[in-house]
Amino acid sequence: MAKVILVDFLHSNCSQYSLCIEQRVNRLQQVMTGGEVKEPVYLLLQQQQQQKQHIHSHGEAGGLSEVALLDRLAGLNRRVHVLMNQNAASALHSFKQAADTLDVTDVEVLTCSRRQAVLQVYEELLFTPVYSFHYRTSVFDGLYCPLDDLAFTCTQITAVKNEITTFLQHLPAVKGEITILKSSMISDCFSHGFTKRTGGISYISTLSSLNLFSSSRRRDSCAMVAENLRRLGLQAGFDPRQFHLAKVNHASDVWVMNKPAPESYDGIVTNQPGIVIAAPGADCMPLLFTDPVAKVIGVAHAGWKGTLMGIAMATVNAMVLEFGSKLVNIVAVIGPSVGPCCFTMQQDTAREFQAIHPDCVRNMESYRPYVDIRLATRILLERGGLLPEHIQDNTVKDQPNLTLCTSCHPDSFFSHVRDGLNFGTQIGFLWIKESHEHDHDP
Repeated sequence: MAKVILVDFLHSNCSQYSLCIEQRVNRLQQVMTGGEVKEPVYLLLQQQQQQKQHIHSHGEAGGLSEVALLDRLAGLNRRVHVLMNQNAASALHSFKQAADTLDVTDVEVLTCSRRQAVLQVYEELLFTPVYSFHYRTSVFDGLYCPLDDLAFTCTQITAVKNEITTFLQHLPAVKGEITILKSSMISDCFSHGFTKRTGGISYISTLSSLNLFSSSRRRDSCAMVAENLRRLGLQAGFDPRQFHLAKVNHASDVWVMNKPAPESYDGIVTNQPGIVIAAPGADCMPLLFTDPVAKVIGVAHAGWKGTLMGIAMATVNAMVLEFGSKLVNIVAVIGPSVGPCCFTMQQDTAREFQAIHPDCVRNMESYRPYVDIRLATRILLERGGLLPEHIQDNTVKDQPNLTLCTSCHPDSFFSHVRDGLNFGTQIGFLWIKESHEHDHDP
């Protein structure tokens, strides 16, 4: 496993800043010349007011500041990288970009005992459990600093969170602007959309750029995703604090929002105006359900497992049983998802889709037949009582096609099939407009 050393020289608001940094450089030099450090080393420093004229615009130390530091670590320049930024959030973001470029997940942090608690807050918000942080405080413990006398408080934790939030809000968007796909079949009394991948701040290629889900198995942090969601909310017109994303378990559980939430669920239904409900997708289908008569909505995440377990009709049935919707009034829209052009399965599982309808499987006798989970969903919804003309998918010819293949369109959508384990996530979202929103409709 690739490993790097992260050295904490972040030392803002210290009354003896220069002396403290000099002591730490000396101690680090002793460690490195002693042969204990063989990995790449990244030094985190915070830009001081008197150094601004020496800093390059790309966030690394420049001029005399960089030369002085590297000269003190003589002979090790090839393995030492200085990251000097305006605050700790930007410095650690620069470090994460470097670690991601190297495909590094193992990080040894050289700091002092007092600073470890601070850095762990940054770690929690800017990284995910993919990265393994090991804190080594013995190197700098014993070097006195006036800041050592100050306890780490809840107020400082809040300040760290605010610093990260502010920093991320000022990052430029990656790869274009936010684009939202909409269906003309959904009534104007609702607001909705399916996201595409552009306009966010996620920079890793397979997550770039409007990734809307943070996972313990991927590299995009919760803070990055929260900022992407904030930007989407500004574009679409919703408050992220009213946003609820399905907690997927690839089954058929549905959360009825006037009841306690299950531990996990692939569907959500509600009749509450202003509450935004959403389903994720990265090949799996985000499904939107609306009833303009009873003013009820539902969303569902439907992968191949959920499709076979009946998540689509489970969501519809919850709308009927809990809120009085009638099947003939419900409109269903199948969002961007992997098509039968790109999705293959083992024969045993493919036969289950063939049992739904023969047209759901292509080349059944091949080693891995091609499967159409969208067609299976349409057929199951029609059998459940939805009107065929109230279902929008790629078979509908008189409407713009929203059910595009995620794997076939790398510039527009994330795809697990195409991109592997570190894939991004788009969503389908939906809410019932409140009365004041109707007043502003054109």
